[in-house]
Amino acid sequence: MSKAIDAIIVGAGHNGLVCAFYLARAGLNVRIVERRGVVGGAAVTEEFHPGFKNSVASYTVSLLQTKVIEDMALEKHGYRVIERPVSNFLPQEDGGYLMLGGGLEATQKEFRKFSDHDADILPAYYDALENVANVLRALALKAPPNIGDGLGTLIAAAKQGLPISKLPIEHQRDVMDLFTKSARNYLDGWFESEAVKAAFGFDSVVGNYASPDTPGSAYVLLHHVFGEVNGKKGAWGHCIGGMGKITQIMADVCEDLGVKISLDSAVDQVLVKNGKTTGVRLQSGEDIQAPRVIANVGPRLLYERMMDARDLPADFLKRISSFQTGSGTFRMNVALSELPTFTCKPEPGPHHQSGIILAPTLDYMDRAFVDAKQHGWSKDPIVEMLIPSTVDDSLAPKGCHVASLFCQQFAPILPNGQNWDDVDDKAADVILDTVEKHAPGFRASILAQTKLSPKGLEDKFGLVGGDIMHGNMTIDQLWSARPVLGHGSYRGPVKGLYMCGAGTHPGGGVTGAPGHNAAHVILKDRNLLRRVLS
Repeated sequence: MSKAIDAIIVGAGHNGLVCAFYLARAGLNVRIVERRGVVGGAAVTEEFHPGFKNSVASYTVSLLQTKVIEDMALEKHGYRVIERPVSNFLPQEDGGYLMLGGGLEATQKEFRKFSDHDADILPAYYDALENVANVLRALALKAPPNIGDGLGTLIAAAKQGLPISKLPIEHQRDVMDLFTKSARNYLDGWFESEAVKAAFGFDSVVGNYASPDTPGSAYVLLHHVFGEVNGKKGAWGHCIGGMGKITQIMADVCEDLGVKISLDSAVDQVLVKNGKTTGVRLQSGEDIQAPRVIANVGPRLLYERMMDARDLPADFLKRISSFQTGSGTFRMNVALSELPTFTCKPEPGPHHQSGIILAPTLDYMDRAFVDAKQHGWSKDPIVEMLIPSTVDDSLAPKGCHVASLFCQQFAPILPNGQNWDDVDDKAADVILDTVEKHAPGFRASILAQTKLSPKGLEDKFGLVGGDIMHGNMTIDQLWSARPVLGHGSYRGPVKGLYMCGAGTHPGGGVTGAPGHNAAHVILKDRNLLRRVLS
């Protein structure tokens, strides 16, 4: 007789795999059901042209928690990350460029091309950002206080607020600024060069369908700097084998612990009886029974499409319907016959191994957002190019390359009743035209390409509104309010239902933190139940 399933996890993305690992390590019998034919969710590597493969959606590494890497022993199983020699490369409208990263002195030297003031103040800016990032790091692997738990809420809030209360008052002001101000407002308080402000401000619009002038966008900037690579805080890098290598290793580790992963097993409905989850029904008609269902999908997808509204509290469902999604992202991969040549810096160099940001000013980014609201996308979109084949020769034939084009400010819902399926070719052409302006000959070097509009991201990966974060990273949708106050501690509104995806604290990115935290909450509930029953 087969052993009863203790927990079903919906979705084999990285957070689902992380959650499964911790539960299985604690002795639970775990089964993962995945809609697609591969593990990894949005962190997958696929061949898209003979001999050419690349990370399809998620494309770069920094935010994956060190504790998760160590607990799952990922490095022993082949996890290897190459750090970028410089973080970002920004061609400018006047024919110049700015490179960010490669050490403090190197960055200051770059900044002096634009402003001595900005070069001189850079160390203080880094310190301010790092002090606040340390607060995020301290909170990332902790379940938020669950509003409504009475004294327990107050105690948890006091404990988690302690690191902030211990900061000097000037650092507490930085915390307030970064959580409430727009990216422009915050950066204007530090720098005078538009190029420098763009170099930092780009992070504020990544996965954020908003202008750098939008209040709260400074937090999104901060969210992208609290990670690390190979022990270097704030660094970014490329995983050899692409992002799918990470999730494939995670799946192997989980299976070694006895986790069963069922592919091509889309969930039709979460089953509920007498106010408790009893399992899931697959689209194939198969019912799988378990006392715990853990959703590694976005809140909107879970509660609006996988559950019967009659099984959910009316106010909760109303709040979920107001949970804002849509990150305004358009994603392309291209196979190239040669390395792009940039007009402002034509020779091959470290800039080819960096994040190549085609968005020279905050004004440019703001115009892209305004255009997207009015027309669906801008004639001058925000494009970040990465060329991972410059450090990973497993991705392309010798002499050839693959490039990721990660593009921002494409309307999740198009105006005037347009459908992305009808116009995604036009948007892709505008993106390629934007690259061609800075790297003439780029179009001629393209051997093959793929494209994923916001709708394409939803259709392929289940990201509602194409939201790579599973929900907007705004202050009203963070910490204890992610996704809804009273359910910020990974527990759903039905007994036995939990959430472990990016729609919970601390949010989007390949962090593993939601999966880690949810597993620990589930194990805590299990142990408490055992004590009550004993």
